[in-house]
Formats: sequence, structure tokens, C-alpha cells
Amino acid sequence: MIKIAYHPIYAHPLPAGHRFPMLKYELIPAQLLHEGTIEESNLFAPEPTAEENVTCTHDANYWQQLKELTLPYQEQRRIGFPLDAQLVEREIRIAQGTIDGAIYAQQNGVAFNVAGGTHHAGSNWGEGFCLLNDQAIAANYLLNHQLAKRILIVDLDVHQGNGTAEIFEKEERVFTFSMHGDKNFPFRKEKSDLDIPLADGTDDEVFLNILNEKLPSIIKKHQPDFVFYLSGVDVLESDKLGKLALSKAACKQRDQIVFETCIKLGLPLQVSMGGGYSEDIKIIVDAHCNTFRTAFDLFS
Repeated sequence: MIKIAYHPIYAHPLPAGHRFPMLKYELIPAQLLHEGTIEESNLFAPEPTAEENVTCTHDANYWQQLKELTLPYQEQRRIGFPLDAQLVEREIRIAQGTIDGAIYAQQNGVAFNVAGGTHHAGSNWGEGFCLLNDQAIAANYLLNHQLAKRILIVDLDVHQGNGTAEIFEKEERVFTFSMHGDKNFPFRKEKSDLDIPLADGTDDEVFLNILNEKLPSIIKKHQPDFVFYLSGVDVLESDKLGKLALSKAACKQRDQIVFETCIKLGLPLQVSMGGGYSEDIKIIVDAHCNTFRTAFDLFS
């Protein structure tokens, strides 16, 4: 059974007019249940992760400032969310959801987190709506518990996974691969093991051809035994923050390429949702739901 991490705390209340579409975290599981793609039994509610899981990836002083709500105001502004205890609890539940998902994926081939993909959080900073890096925390958990030997992180969100790149800069067991908008946030990029910067307006054909070429060669070179996939839908042409020009159909094909590659090679993968900022929230939700629909078609 494909397992999906979800907790009501994911839909965190934000000030009126905030640009982050927090409502999508309620709507994605509701839509998947309504249409019959998933059942309640597919969903699980993660507990808060243990502090030791956080501090294996993030600086202890940074974590302490988050936990005690003493992070300096400028650092909170960099994150983009008002800091409070519920927000911190949300982050550590998301992190545990990705850890649990990674373990479920080893049993079932694939697992999901309705939230997560918080790839802008580095070892001692948060930014871009990211406090803690869920997939980095889960990757270190697998390595530290001898549950994986070599890991590939495939980041196809429109923004570079700068925090993930920084965290694993000197970790040879983790290969970081990021395809992202060249002239987009973050404007100070870190160095992934493979970065593919894309020009504004990159279309379906160009994007999919690059992915079809690069993903198998990365896997052949790095030989991972586990894959994390960040499936942001801010690559869509409709996205307010994206600058690329992918159709919804191509976004779904992108997911299919990742899933079919992992199935063919017998690689378990955990999927976190990442970003999506189209004006119409129905577009965001449907594109995210396509990721689940595609996986349920291929893995069932």
C-alpha cells in the first residue's frame, strides 16, 4: 500500500493576504479522497521528529533559536512566515513524515509527503518558506541508520535546492541534482553535484528532453539505492513565481519519467510536494494531484 504523510497542522494559518497558498495542503488529500485515487488507509499522521534527527542535519544553535522562538527578526523575514510554536511543530512533523515515508518506500516502492520539499533550508538558515530541510533530514536518517548507502536527490522544483546542495556539499554518498530557473530565486545559488539552470520560458520539449537524458546517466554514475524526489509544480507556465513555460501535461510527464526510471531500476523513492504558486489554486492542486495519480497508476 502506498503511504502518504499528512497532518492537519500542515495547513498553518497565515496573515490575511499572505502569498503562500497554504490551503493546498487541505485540498490535495481531500481531492484525492473525493475522486477515489486514495483511501483513508493510505494516509498517516506523522509524529514530531526527534531532536537528534534535526541536529544531524541542522546546526544545533539554529535549531535552538527555532525551538525557543528566538530567531532574529531578519532571519524570520528571510523565511517569510511569522515564527510561532505551531509553525515549528509543523516543520518537525513534516520532517518525520518524510523519514517515515522513506521507510515505507523501501517496503512499497514509493511514498509521499503532502507537504515538504523544503529545499531552501540550509544547515544553519531558513529561507523561502522553508525552516527545516525535510528530505535532507530523512536522507541523513537513512545513512545514519544504515538503511541506505548511496542516495540521489532529484529536485525538479523551479527554484534551485540551495539548502540541500549546501548541506550535502561534502557528502559523497548523496548526489544532489537540481533543474531550475537560472534567473530565479535564490539569487545566490549553491553548488549541487549537478545543476541545470534553465532559461526563462523553457518549454515542455526542452525540459523533458533534458530530464530524459540526464536522469539515467546520473543514476548510472552515482549508483544510488534510494531516491528522494521534489516534485514542485511551480514549473508551470501559469506560476506567478516560476518563469518557465511547462504545460500541466508536461509536468505530469516529468513525474512519469522519474517514476518509470525508478521502477525500471528497482529504486525506492520518497516524494515531497515542493512549491506551486499559480494564481488559481485549482491549478496548483490539480497539478500536485497528478503526481499522486501518476504514481498510483504506475506502482499499483
